[in-house]
Amino acid sequence: MIRLAEGIKGLSSSGIETILVSSGAVGLGMGKLALVERPKDLALLRACASIGQCQLMSAWSETMESVGLMASQVLLTREDFGSRERSQKVQETLSALLDKGVIPVVNENDSVSDEEIKFGDNDVLSALLASLGKSEMLVILSTAKGLMTHPEAGSLIPFVAEITPSIEEMAQGTSSKTAVGGMTTKIEAAKIATKSGCAVFIGSGENPQDLGKIVNGHAEGTFFSPSGLELNERKKWLAFFPSPKGSLHIDDGACEAILLNGGSLLACGLREVTGDFDKAEVVEIINPSGKTIARGISRFGKSDLLLIQGKTNAEVLDAFPGKNRLEVVHRDHLAPLQANLD
Repeated sequence: MIRLAEGIKGLSSSGIETILVSSGAVGLGMGKLALVERPKDLALLRACASIGQCQLMSAWSETMESVGLMASQVLLTREDFGSRERSQKVQETLSALLDKGVIPVVNENDSVSDEEIKFGDNDVLSALLASLGKSEMLVILSTAKGLMTHPEAGSLIPFVAEITPSIEEMAQGTSSKTAVGGMTTKIEAAKIATKSGCAVFIGSGENPQDLGKIVNGHAEGTFFSPSGLELNERKKWLAFFPSPKGSLHIDDGACEAILLNGGSLLACGLREVTGDFDKAEVVEIINPSGKTIARGISRFGKSDLLLIQGKTNAEVLDAFPGKNRLEVVHRDHLAPLQANLD
């Protein structure tokens, strides 16, 4: 908590206003009552939230003060977002706190709302707040280091330009005995926030003092592009935020297709593949002179690309008959870094 407070202090020093959405009340209450599993009885669950919320805010207040910040408590339910009048009051209160340099610490009001305890989670609450306050970025820190291609032994997906059904399928619920949600609710939160024009980052909370790196796009995790932006604006995120996992070296014809015609990268223009990456990961695209001309999201992993580089669409289809799209990098997921050929 101290490291996170230090990270928020760093953002504050840079002129960035921060609202903190913090879980923990139910878990702290369970600890006080010596419960090892999340109660199924709603009355007992409310009691845990009531006990734990006192501890939670005491801890946050002391932690924020230790780094020279002031914390305030804001407890919300879905009903607070159900009418324009109530949501406007929430926004006004948060704005007044931020104007005074106070860090609002928000949590669900689990001690009074059965629905929030049974179905709610702070991932969705944070996304609703981000949308309400027209935030520029929502940062979700958890035990996961981001969205993975597979929950057990998959690789990290560093950038998501659009939350498609295939992206949602990668998310898994949590098996923790004390928690709710999991990656499924985080993806749901990302859908809410990105639709309002807010960027989203999901990553590990092990180094929360690195909030500055997250905001500047230099942290390990998954960035979600704001879907409310035009395609060209979304591509700016792809161009500058994720770190490439590999490189695709292409010929002059492919360079012309990408830079002059706004085309996709096809296997026939691919001459060399370097680095170690899976499908859906970010790669840099390099021209024959060795200059990086674009970044994009590869639809194939390295091992597959080594099999199809330089081949025609018909040959790619023979190698992967199940593929319904043959682009190595589709133009919608490709961000040129220069306007013309050298």
